[in-house]
Amino acid sequence: MTPKCSFERRSYPPGQHGSEKQFRRGRASDYLLQLREKQKARRIYGVFERQFAGYFKRAAGSAGLTGSNLLILLESRLDNVIYRLGMADSRAQARQLVNHGHIMLNGRKTDIPSALVSAGDEISIRPQSAQKEYFKTLRQEMDNRRVPNWLTVDVNALTGSVVSLAAREDIDISLNEQLIVEYYSR
Repeated sequence: MTPKCSFERRSYPPGQHGSEKQFRRGRASDYLLQLREKQKARRIYGVFERQFAGYFKRAAGSAGLTGSNLLILLESRLDNVIYRLGMADSRAQARQLVNHGHIMLNGRKTDIPSALVSAGDEISIRPQSAQKEYFKTLRQEMDNRRVPNWLTVDVNALTGSVVSLAAREDIDISLNEQLIVEYYSR
């Protein structure tokens, strides 16, 4: 039986000019590597291009390493903090929880996923939302989740707080932020 995927049968792309003799894949250019790294960061955090460029501009204007500042800004988004606290399975789900008005930031209902949190901020579930089935089952699931050391969580009360802003060492995402800085500094 032959494999279904054509690429498994032949190691070259289909078509008239895809024969083995002519098939050469060159080294990826620096621009391609930079673009891919930026797009990877955008997809991880679920941010559009204009918003990402704004974050980069803000990171470049602040003191310190621009790449680290950029990642710290992205980590301090409300939807990301909710994901890191273990209140959601993904950043997209955390974004939806915020959009639907289930989250309170410092005692006020917040429906803006891109809101930036700072040290000392309290994040909690609205009392009306805490009665929903999702949040009832969430208490059991949150015990198994690991929370970064820059955040604290109270599983029983479904609240969390930001102890300090994330440092580059606390961010476990495998991104090469230097490539992103190089991309924007062309």
